[in-house]
Order: sequence, then structure tokens, then C-alpha cells
Amino acid sequence: MAVSDLSADTSPAAEPSANPQATHAVFNQPPPLTDYNVFTSDQALTEALRREGAGWAEERAREFGEIAGRAETIAWGFEANEHRPVLRTHDRGGNRIDEVELHPTWHSLMRLGVEHGLHALPWREPRPGAHVARAALFATLAQVEAGVGCPLSMTCSVVPALRVEPAVAAEWVPRVTSLFYDPRLIPSWEKSGALCGMAMTEKQGGSDVRANTTRAVPADAGSGEYEITGHKWFCSAPMCDAFLVLAQAPGGLTCFLLPRFTPDGARNRFHIQRLKDKLGNRSNASSEVEFRAAWAHRVGEEGRGVPTILEMVVHTRLDCVIGATASLRQGTVQAVWHARHRRTFGRLLADHPLMRNVLADLAIESEAATVAMMRLARAFDEADSGDAAAVPFKRLATAILKYWICKRAPVHAAEALECLGGNGYVEEWPLARLYREAPLNSIWEGSGNIQCLDVLRALQKTPQSLAALFGEIAAARGADHRLDLFAAALRDDLGRLDPAEAETQARHLVERLALALQGSLLVRHAPPAVADAFCASRLAGEGGRAFGTLPPGADVGAILERAAPEG
Repeated sequence: MAVSDLSADTSPAAEPSANPQATHAVFNQPPPLTDYNVFTSDQALTEALRREGAGWAEERAREFGEIAGRAETIAWGFEANEHRPVLRTHDRGGNRIDEVELHPTWHSLMRLGVEHGLHALPWREPRPGAHVARAALFATLAQVEAGVGCPLSMTCSVVPALRVEPAVAAEWVPRVTSLFYDPRLIPSWEKSGALCGMAMTEKQGGSDVRANTTRAVPADAGSGEYEITGHKWFCSAPMCDAFLVLAQAPGGLTCFLLPRFTPDGARNRFHIQRLKDKLGNRSNASSEVEFRAAWAHRVGEEGRGVPTILEMVVHTRLDCVIGATASLRQGTVQAVWHARHRRTFGRLLADHPLMRNVLADLAIESEAATVAMMRLARAFDEADSGDAAAVPFKRLATAILKYWICKRAPVHAAEALECLGGNGYVEEWPLARLYREAPLNSIWEGSGNIQCLDVLRALQKTPQSLAALFGEIAAARGADHRLDLFAAALRDDLGRLDPAEAETQARHLVERLALALQGSLLVRHAPPAVADAFCASRLAGEGGRAFGTLPPGADVGAILERAAPEG
């Protein structure tokens, strides 16, 4: 494991200078974790890549992990957050331009993601394991800087929605799947590659998009062209080349592709009102926008806007799961690295029993998320290949894991930060940014309550989805009695569920479904130390409600060796 060059007096074992005039000898400060392979150091991720059908991409992931872990790449993430996006609404002559100025390090990170296909891999290489391979790559980059994940995710996710309208797809899919990053704000047909965003929510509606008031008027009967007037309260990555938007057409709420330039090469009437001042995700621009008779092309039928744009949303929800999983891994890595290089009370912090319990608990949460995320990615691969049996599992597991893994990220980040003490709360260290970023994936693309309601809807409309989920859980039947008891009790409770109480109980039920799925995957695929500790603490009630409450008997040493970034 290589780290940044450090003078001898900064190593954990160094002692204060004997010089009586020295008042500021620096010692016992852990070195920064840099120049390591983000992918290969994550044993759970590398194993899942092979197991879930993307072994063919291992060398690619290995090379990408080395790039992501370089000191220079890690520094890009810090700089992109320090130099936040700047909105330029007008040029010096007073002409409306609506441009977002981004720091060069942002463009370096975006170029890295685009050139490695994080925005397009499943569509460029439609083969078994393509979504799994992309998930591993996406999780690797997200550990360095999460902000670029938004435009990369939306650009990848727009393709299934565009395919609903073949004429639009023929024009735009080649652009958004190009491996060339071209950040210039010029007509898309003059560029070597394009990015796509999404704008659904409005001031008065939020998740209730059917309350949208933005209007779409046909510009030419039968052409699919419309003029859109209205606003969007949240338009992420407004520097993209086009956006999927929802608007009220004569036939009801409809989906449209709204580009930054009209077909005649003029700037579209897409006006950025302001950039959001966000808690986290600061390197990425998010905005409020207004459309004033903006040109757009219909995607799908009038009145079918929600089902059409959900073709995009379901893929961005997968990326929320991936992003939250990356957060859990990075929090674990930084906490373990710090504890293994910091001395307290005469020994390494990582040698104190209570700290070892905390670190191991964080590692278990990370691995449980990783195996579930990669299994979900395989379900997307199977569904895309035409495997009808995979669709119900994908439908239900996406909502369950989007809820649970994203919910775990903030509390996990807080505990990982605490492992660093005061250093963790300082912006120069990576966990302060991770902590601010952690709630994002739970909020975007449908908050926790929306996901739980989606689970209830799936159980009602597609009961086979529950059978598919329990089929996956049952694959581990007999391997651990605690998992068997937990799954049986959950099945019984679902069978007795009073429809009148279902919504009130939804969060608890979804949490238990997630834990049962994670338990089954760990029992089958993780080392016994990890699986045993998970089942004891999460399923059998032998752990507490905070991290660091693993029961006696947990093989903490084996868990920590597996989780360490030096691996």
C-alpha cells in the first residue's frame, strides 16, 4: 500500500522532538489514504463482480480502481467541491446565455467517468453482466467524488425512456452513449458527445408530479413538437445538453425531451433562475429553471408521462443504491485506515476492543450493502436480456434496497466520522464531505416514504414479486437458523397484514425485507465471520441500535482484515 510521501515526524510512531525549542512537532497523525486501488482493495466488490456475471470486466475495473485511488484523482474531488458551480445568466452585452461555469477538476472527473463508460456501458455493450460491471465502476468513482454521479446516472438512465420514441432515440442515443466528453454549450449535433438530465418536480408538487402545472402546447399537429411553458423547482445538472421533463399536454401529463438548442440552432428558452445552495453534492450544479415556450419533442404518448419517465427513474434508483453503497464503503475504509495509523493510550486505536467492535460493525453494514447492490444490478441484466422471471424481483428489490441502503448511509457516515474524532469534522478530511453527501441518495429519485409506498403497490399489483423475493431469500434456507426464523416470521406477518394498517407499518416491513435479503446473500456468499455477525446482530436481536454493538463471539479480527483498504 503506497501513501503520500511523509516526513518521519508525521508517522504514527514518531515521538516529539527532543529539541526544547520545538513547540509544534507533528506526530501521531495518520497519513492520507491515497495511491491505492479503490476496486481491488474491496474484496466484497471484487468477489461480487465475478459472482454476478461480470468477471469479463475485472481487468477493466482493476485499472479504473487504480486511477480512482491516485492522489491526483482524490484531489480533484476536493477541489471540485471547494470551487462550486457558478451561474452566468447573461453575457456582458445583456444577452441571455444561461451557462454554468464548472471548475476544471469537475471536467477531469466527468471525462474520467465518460471515457470509461459509466454513463453508457450497458447500452454500448449489451451482454450478460453489463449492469454489474457498470455498478462496480460507478461505486468506485463515487468513493472519490459523488457529485459527478448525477449527470453520469441520468445520461445512462435516459436511454430506456428515449427508446419509447424510436425517432427521438435514433437521434439522441448515439450522442448520449458516446465515450467523448464534450462540455461545450453548443448544438448537440456539433458535439462529439452529449449528456442528459431530468426535470420533474415543481414548487407546489414535489414527488406529486401529477400536480404539475407546466403546460405543453402542440407546435405542429402530428409532428411530436411542442412548446413548453412553466417551471421546474429542481433541475439537476442544468449544464447538460437535453432534459426529460414532464408537462401537462392536451391529453394529460406527458414526457418530453427538451434540448438546450432548438433544431434551427438557436438557444432554447430554457432559463436558469438560480443554482441551489445544497447541503452536499456541492460540486454538481442543481437549479431552478423556467421554460418560456421552449421547444421540446414528445417522448411516448400524451397522458403517459409518468410511466414513460419511470423508465428513466428506475435506473437512477439503482444508481442511488450504488451511490449509497459507495458511501458505506468509503466511510468504512477511512475509519479503518485512521484507526490502524493512530495511537491512543499506548496502542493503535484499531487494537482497542470497543473501537474494533465499531469498525467491524461498519464493515458488516458495508458488505451487506455491496452484495445486495450487485445482486440487484444482475437483476437489471437479466431483465434486459428478456428473462421474465427476473422482472418481479427487480421491481420489488429496487424499491426495498433504495429505501434501506440509502437510509443506512447517513448514520453510517456519522459513526465513521466519529472514529476520526475532531479530524473527521474538518473539511480538509474526507469524512466531512461524505457526511454532507450521505442523505442525498435517500432523498433523490423518491424519498424513503415514496419507496415504501412503491413496495406496497408492488405487493398489491404484482404479488409474484414477493414470491420472487422470498425465492431469493429461500436459496439460503437451512444455512443459518436465525435467518430461517427471521424469514418465516416475516412471511407470517405479511400474510396477516391488515390492509388498513399497511401504510403505517410500511417502513418496518420494508426494513425487514431488506435485512432478510441481505442476510440470505451474506450467508451464501460472505465469509462465515461476516455472515454470522450479521445474522446475530441484525436478525436475531443480539446487537444494539448503534454501531459497535456486535455481540460477544463475533470474529472481529477476521471482519476487519477483510475490510481493510490495504487488501
